[in-house]
Amino acid sequence: MVVERAEIIIYLIKMANFGTILEYILGIVFIILTFSIAYAYLKPHQLHKRRALSTLLLKGSYLLYFLILLFVIYFAALVKGGLESVFMGIEFFTFLVVLFVPTIGIFARKLEQFRKKRESYNYFFTLVNALCIIALLLMYFI
Repeated sequence: MVVERAEIIIYLIKMANFGTILEYILGIVFIILTFSIAYAYLKPHQLHKRRALSTLLLKGSYLLYFLILLFVIYFAALVKGGLESVFMGIEFFTFLVVLFVPTIGIFARKLEQFRKKRESYNYFFTLVNALCIIALLLMYFI
C-alpha cells in the first residue's frame, strides 16, 4: 500500500514537470531578490542636491539595465537552453563586457578621482548603460 502511494506520487511529480516548474519559480525569486538588493544599495530615492538629474538618470538607467540583464539571463538559461547556446563565440565575450562594465561604473562613482567630475561621469555611464541595454537586447533577439 505504501509502495503504491509512493509510486503514484513519483508518477504525478514526473507528469507535472515539477523540476522544471521549480526552476522557473526559483529563477523568478532570484530575480526579485537580486533586484531588491541592487535597489537597496543604490537608493534611487535619495538624490544628490546639486546633481539630482544626473544621479537619477544614472541610478535609473542602471536599475533598468540590471532588470533587463536578469531577465535575459533567466530566459536564456531556462527557455532557450543555456547561455552558451544563446551567446556563442564572440557574442559571449561581448556579453561578459556588457555584464561587468555598467556594474564597475556604478561602483567606481564613489572613488576620489571622479569627485570633481561626477556630473559628467554620471551622464557618461547613463549612456553606457543605455548602450548595454541595446546590446543585450540585440544579442538575445538576433
